[in-house]
Amino acid sequence: MANLKDIRTRINSVKTTRQVTSAMKMVSAARLKKAQDDISHIRPFTSRLASIIQDLTSAIDEKIPVSYTVSGKGKLTLVLAIASNRGLCGGFNINVVKEVQSLLSGKLRDEYRKGNVLVGVMGKQIEKLFKSRDIKADFIYHELLFSASYESISGLANELMLEFKEGNLKEVILVYNEFVNAAVQAVQVQQYLPFAVPKSDTADELLDYILEPDPVSIIDSLIPKMLQTMLYQVVLESLASEHGARMTSMHKATDNASDLIRDLQLSYNKARQTAITNQIVEITGGAEALKGG
Repeated sequence: MANLKDIRTRINSVKTTRQVTSAMKMVSAARLKKAQDDISHIRPFTSRLASIIQDLTSAIDEKIPVSYTVSGKGKLTLVLAIASNRGLCGGFNINVVKEVQSLLSGKLRDEYRKGNVLVGVMGKQIEKLFKSRDIKADFIYHELLFSASYESISGLANELMLEFKEGNLKEVILVYNEFVNAAVQAVQVQQYLPFAVPKSDTADELLDYILEPDPVSIIDSLIPKMLQTMLYQVVLESLASEHGARMTSMHKATDNASDLIRDLQLSYNKARQTAITNQIVEITGGAEALKGG
């Protein structure tokens, strides 16, 4: 059995760790609240914008091509993986990496072997994980996560749209964690480009409106805004998921530290009791020896 000093040292060490994990949990909880507010603001906007595009698309001849909705002329597919720059958030990062691996070994296997698949990375942690799995990161966007503003994210969206429009990219696929709640994050694989516009069942409602200049021109102006907003929402979803995952992970770590402290305290009490008992036995034995002498 370990001596009392070793057990005391370990108890103090675990207590220090518990203080750190508890503080990280509270910080993540505060950041999660802000991230949830951001998501609650952007989701209705994105949903309404998508609904408008759907209605307008239903009002035109489906054979009319609209910018960013037809397949790109290029041969390259970009897989953009979005996670975090920091760790200590459970399976948040590794789940994205596993999904990208699944894509590269499944749906995109043939194109990947031909060298027609590029990997973009937003998050230092998944870059490390990709490197350990011999997956090369062709593009790195870590700095966008430090201050994820609409201006910076829409700038990246504009770059992707330009590469797609100029024929350098055939498609863009996003892999990220969607925020469900603080304890649950769902990994999503979303086709970003070409933009898929589902048909709406409410096309007849547009008959009461005069559209100027025409539905196609309006859609052409709205889809770039939609793509900018979509990418911004995806980043916000990922950030909220990160804070939720880290808060949950630190909560579990704090609870585990408390359990370990209780076990160590019990071991300490047993060792102390054993030491006292041994001392009593030694004193009693010495006294009996003196009597016998």
